[in-house]
Amino acid sequence: MTLKKRFRGWMFKAVNAMSMTITGVNLLDMRLGAFLAGGPTYSGKVVSVDSAIQLDTVWACTRLISDTIGAMPLKLYVRQGDGSSSILARNHPLYRILYSSPNADMTAMEFWSAMVACLMLWGNAFAQVIWSDGEGPRRVLALNPLRPDRMTVQRDSSTGMLIYTYVYQGQTLTLTEDSIFHIKGYCTDGMMGVSPISAGRQQMGSAMAAEEAAGRMFANGLMSQTYIKSPDWVPEEQEERVKQILRDYSGAVNAGKTPLLEGGWSVETIGMKPEDMQLLQTRGFNVETLCRWFGVAPVMIGRMEKSTAWGSGLEQMNLWFLTYTLQPWLVRIEQAITRCLLQPAEKEVYFAQHNVDALLRADSQGRAQLEASQVQNGIKTRNEIRAKEGDPPLPGGDILTVQAQFIPLADVGKAAVLPNVQPLANPAPTSPAQQSGTIGDPEND
Repeated sequence: MTLKKRFRGWMFKAVNAMSMTITGVNLLDMRLGAFLAGGPTYSGKVVSVDSAIQLDTVWACTRLISDTIGAMPLKLYVRQGDGSSSILARNHPLYRILYSSPNADMTAMEFWSAMVACLMLWGNAFAQVIWSDGEGPRRVLALNPLRPDRMTVQRDSSTGMLIYTYVYQGQTLTLTEDSIFHIKGYCTDGMMGVSPISAGRQQMGSAMAAEEAAGRMFANGLMSQTYIKSPDWVPEEQEERVKQILRDYSGAVNAGKTPLLEGGWSVETIGMKPEDMQLLQTRGFNVETLCRWFGVAPVMIGRMEKSTAWGSGLEQMNLWFLTYTLQPWLVRIEQAITRCLLQPAEKEVYFAQHNVDALLRADSQGRAQLEASQVQNGIKTRNEIRAKEGDPPLPGGDILTVQAQFIPLADVGKAAVLPNVQPLANPAPTSPAQQSGTIGDPEND
């Protein structure tokens, strides 16, 4: 081996060791490309998923959206007749996968929460599809989640199919397009979604720098802009004593102590004070800025300044959250299920849909008024309302009913006659008074 090749090997090992120290991945790991994809930031901070999620706003927005969607029941439906109505497809094998247990290790809540969290952080969510073998139609047996930062997607120039390459624990796994359940976030090429962390790295880097500045200021006992001025050079034999005095009054644990300055020493300030830098306002503004990248209203994650989450505004806030934040993600998930997990002949008959009723449920009084109106106007039966409220059905409760007192204005004041009741031609008298004509006879009035 030549000296040149040895030098290259040494350099590779050195850089590889450095990358392992900084990023936790080696040069052959595909995650390194995803880690460095964001590029530099104005604040000088390296923004990655691992560093960005340490910001409370990123954590809160990611957890809010992922847990909310993960808690929504996702069910498979089958269209009936002309497609105007549908019922639950309980007998389809995919129903259990979506609603109950996608794989042997995870519940539906855990799986969908993890998939949506990957969408929030990397802009993509992947799962390996395990298909059934043998005779009969192909059915999905399990969905195993895959880390997006370890996945690369390429299009085969000869076949036009997408090839998925997954690197995990030093092994490389190549998967075909029909073996991958891929949910894309907002994208520009149709192949891979854009990571909000990568796209918003400038704002997240500024937020990280502000948090570091605040943390260091507290670590220094809120005296980071203060220094002690000596009237003359400190003799060499007194340097250790001076350093010991400064150590006794530095740090957050010593904040508030009053130092003793001897020999004409004085305390001076340099730079800007924290209130002049508006550090507190900057950190508060960063919350609103980062919320925009996830489409979340600040009040939804506890930013209560100039807003409220109580009273009558709660229902409208939930409606706004569902319409502008959750609905696009719900549609992406449902359409990805149709594209990746259903056979071509099933796509026109079966469809997946989230149940959002729990998020839209109003207060008990408003819900009671809505349900009463639906029953009285023949929109829903009483048993349908009872099932929605978790009550058992009642006999006769499956009949649609309407109120019968609605009549045209021209018929106001007229006696109501049932359509199946006909008056008698010669009614017989029923009492002696009626027979004598003393009661109800106009001639005797």
